[in-house]
Amino acid sequence: MPELVGESIACIRGERQVFDGLTFRLTSGEALVLVGRNGAGKSSLLRILAGLLPPAAGRLCWDGNDIRPDLDSHRARVRFVGHADAVKPALSALENLHTWAVLWGGRHGAEARAREALSRFAIDRLAELPGRWLSAGQRRRLALARLLLAPAPLWLLDEPRTALDVDAAALLDAAVERHRTEGGMVVMALHEGARPPGARTLDVGAARLEAC
Repeated sequence: MPELVGESIACIRGERQVFDGLTFRLTSGEALVLVGRNGAGKSSLLRILAGLLPPAAGRLCWDGNDIRPDLDSHRARVRFVGHADAVKPALSALENLHTWAVLWGGRHGAEARAREALSRFAIDRLAELPGRWLSAGQRRRLALARLLLAPAPLWLLDEPRTALDVDAAALLDAAVERHRTEGGMVVMALHEGARPPGARTLDVGAARLEAC
């Protein structure tokens, strides 16, 4: 059973210590919600979990092994959706997803996987529309649809409901629940709104882990 463990993780940005001593454990099917005031370091912690930012102290382990000696392998098991939607304006919605589908899962079946992801986030009617013409909510759905293009056990989501309407938020919640049911893990930063059922909460500013 996959396991992600953070041991006494600290983060320093510039000359400021953002947080220190964060410890947590996440296993198959679990969800962890990051909370804390603005500037507490939720986004920085997600970047550390993605292998994009090294911790100033402590270590991050996957199945008991420190991720640092093989960051490429760790990044391959991660899907990270941050604040930026990373939608190329000149490409259609389908072309945007197709590019990621090929990158993560190869060319075979890439278009079918891209179309399925569009459908699951209810934007299949926008398949041929250039990214520049999409609304903020549509771009957010498109960014989230990347999660579905190829299997990866760890989803990292930074304020994923930003710009989503009620229907789109429900589609996201369904995708997260399905991922967990299939054995995946989810870490998400949330400012407000409903949390995934059974999720635990990590207060980044207070370095406190509690049951949700």
